[in-house]
Amino acid sequence: MRSRNQIMMRQMEEFVDDYYMTHHTTPKLQEIADNFHTVKSTVSRYLTEMAERGMIEYKDGVVSTSKTRKFDTEVMNIGIVGSVSCGIPMLQEEYVEEYVTLPVSLFGKGEFYIVRANGNSMIGAGIDDGDLVLIRKQQEAIEGQIVVALVENENTLKRFFIDKEHGCVRLHPENPEMKDILVKSCQIQGVAVHVIKSLQ
Repeated sequence: MRSRNQIMMRQMEEFVDDYYMTHHTTPKLQEIADNFHTVKSTVSRYLTEMAERGMIEYKDGVVSTSKTRKFDTEVMNIGIVGSVSCGIPMLQEEYVEEYVTLPVSLFGKGEFYIVRANGNSMIGAGIDDGDLVLIRKQQEAIEGQIVVALVENENTLKRFFIDKEHGCVRLHPENPEMKDILVKSCQIQGVAVHVIKSLQ
């Protein structure tokens, strides 16, 4: 590896890309050196020349390629807080089952949590039993939004309407076989913004 040839440079660039795809960060000099069975000083000389040629960016020991620069690394850790009813309301579950990492570039910024849909009352809205629903935490909703509503210590996922004629809140299931839930009031715990589902 004494001669800094283009084949080796391409291999280093590919290694950086592959490493980033797996670890979501670029490799350290020692990791590159270990991969190519050489020493850090040799790797540093290669990276410096690659940067001069415009193949990569190399500054303060950090390597980036045209491919790694396209990645948005900002993510959120969102808690899955359990099931929410898409049928008969069920007791609210406060514990977090696990955390999942979601990219901000796809889901936006905000304060979120995830619920697991339970039942089939929201199938008309594309929410099936077992789907994960991303909920934005907020205490108010616009009519027609799908909300997590707390009613007498039970929660449910329904479409929110205000029934002015009867002076109540109407929680509407997206299933023609099910009836609306009419309540004097409810506590909005969030608004559904995304559904994460398996197509199998």
